[in-house]
Order: sequence, then C-alpha cells, then structure tokens
Amino acid sequence: MTTVPHTADEHHTALDSLRRARELLDPALRTWVHRLPAPVARVASYHFGWTDAAGRPDSAPAGKALRPALVFGCAEAVGAAPEDAVGPAVAVELVHNFSLLHDDILDGDTTRRHRTTAWAVFGSSAALLAGDALLIHAGRVLTEQPAGLASLTGIRWLSEATTQLIEGEQTDISFEERTQVTLAECLAMTERKTAALLACSCALGALWGGGSPEAIEAMRRFGTHLGMAFQLTDDLLGIWGDPAVTGKPAGADLVSRKKSLPVVAALDSGTPAARRLAELYLPGGGASGADGGRGREAPDPELTARLAGLVEEAGGRAWAEQAAQEELRLALQCLDAARPEPAAGERLAALARLACRRDR
Repeated sequence: MTTVPHTADEHHTALDSLRRARELLDPALRTWVHRLPAPVARVASYHFGWTDAAGRPDSAPAGKALRPALVFGCAEAVGAAPEDAVGPAVAVELVHNFSLLHDDILDGDTTRRHRTTAWAVFGSSAALLAGDALLIHAGRVLTEQPAGLASLTGIRWLSEATTQLIEGEQTDISFEERTQVTLAECLAMTERKTAALLACSCALGALWGGGSPEAIEAMRRFGTHLGMAFQLTDDLLGIWGDPAVTGKPAGADLVSRKKSLPVVAALDSGTPAARRLAELYLPGGGASGADGGRGREAPDPELTARLAGLVEEAGGRAWAEQAAQEELRLALQCLDAARPEPAAGERLAALARLACRRDR
C-alpha cells in the first residue's frame, strides 16, 4: 500500500478526530433517518449498521465518517466550534451513503463493511429508493439550518458536488464498455466521482465556520487533492487490499474489469505486460464472467493474481502510489494556505495522512 509518513501520535490524532466526528454526527443522523417513511428507514438503518436484517438493534461496523470529520475539522480550522457544523456534516454523510447504496447495486457488490449489502438483503428496488430518500433528505437538512445565506450557498454547492458525483459514476460505468480509456479521462472521472464531495465537505465546514472566501477556497482545494489521493489509495486497495481490512473480496475490481487508475496507468504504459494485460482484461478477454462482469461472480484466485501481477509489472502500482503521495503533498500545501488554527490544522493533516494509509 501507499507509504505515507505517519507517526503513532498522528495516527492516534486522526483516529480521535474520526471518533469525535462519529459522536457528533450520529445522534443527528439517526434523527434524520428516522424521519423517513418506516420501510425506507428500515433499509437505511440496516445500511448504516444500526439494525440487522430483521430490524433488531445491531452495532455492525460503520463507515469512518471521513467527510463529516472534514466538515467539523474545517469549521474548527477557521475558528468555529465543531458543533456549529453538524448540519452540513449530516448532509454530506447522507449524500455519501446515497452513492454507496446505488454503487452496490450498479456494481453487483454483495459485501460492504464485512456484512451483506442492503440490496442483497432487501432487493435492489428497496435499496435504490432508500438511496434516493437519503439524497433528498440531505437537501432538507441544509434548508432547516439557521445559517441564512450560508444555507442557500451550501445547498448549491452540495447540489453541484452531487451532480459531479453522478456524472463521475456514469463515466466510470461507460469505461467498462470501451476498449481504450486514457489516464487523463480516468483522472477527470475520479475528480468528479470522489474528489468533488470531499472538496464540498471541506468548503461547507469552512463556510459554516465563518471563514473568509480565501480560506474557504483553500479548504476546497485541500479537499480536492485529498479526494484524489483517497481514490488512488482506494484503487490500490481494490487490487492488493486485505479483505479483512477492506470488507470486500480481494480482486473483485479486476475480475469485473474495472478501469481503476492503477489499471489504466498500466494499460497506458506501452509495455509487454500492458499488452498481455489488455488481452485478458478488455472485452473478449478472460477476466469477466458470463454476466459481462460487474462483480457478481466470485473471483478466480489464479486469474486475479495473474492480473494483479501484470498491473504491477506494467508499472500501474508504482505510478498510483507515487501519484497518491503527490496529491497528498498538494493537499497539505493547500491546507497551509488556508492558515488554519494550529491545533485544528494538525488534526486535519493527520486525518489526510490516515485517509491515504488505510492498510490497518
């Protein structure tokens, strides 16, 4: 995985920020989810890990709450209390989980966070509608905030980020039908699909915290570069990650012919390994199941290992690791440009480094 300098103290600081974000977020998030119609709330509550498939209380693993943690951290960085930014933190978490519910259906993934995905339990229609409801609720959260013009601006920013996220998802799906995808296209897709919402989270936190236009813009750029580094790390985990850490089967991205950044970099390398990879990976090769490949069949361990080896041999892994470190460097540079409150800035920097090192 990506090697990111990260001391034990920084690691503890980052984990503490995530724990604190979860503590601030969850009561309000639960309130909003419970305002949904009961059948929809049941699916959403299962997805969030609060209940089991029968609706009984549960404490399944939850997401790390990275986006809310960025909202809280950026609000603090411009001098506000994190409690002042609960509204936008809830909103971005709702949008993020809308995207996860839909992604699991689109990708045919049956496992998330070490448990069966919502669509596999309740059916794709129920999970789709639950995701739609979370998205609508995100806008409602911001309309009910006592933030005046900030709410209107926040709704616009969140709507723009969500539109970019959807565009990025559509582009990602379209890549599966193409024999050639350039690295530039893949990077542009990543900026929309992943980085846009992280950038929005940072900007909303700084906006709710009363930051200057210059600080808000610097925080937005911090989130953009962090989002790119985060996705590069995620793509590396999608090939070489430990299922015990990721909660997903190893190699599923490869078998479903997903054109992730390490794969596209490898295919673009012009090496003999790239040509062998293309023969197996692209339509007509041996890397997809009978359904056209969207992760619905168990990966063939031997084929998965061969594909991963070719991606690495063609330089895709090394390129992605270096690119992730460069994006992290740029993110931290933008964070410094925002002139954050020292303690809050240190917490945000630690959080950024942790987001780019998720191998433990």
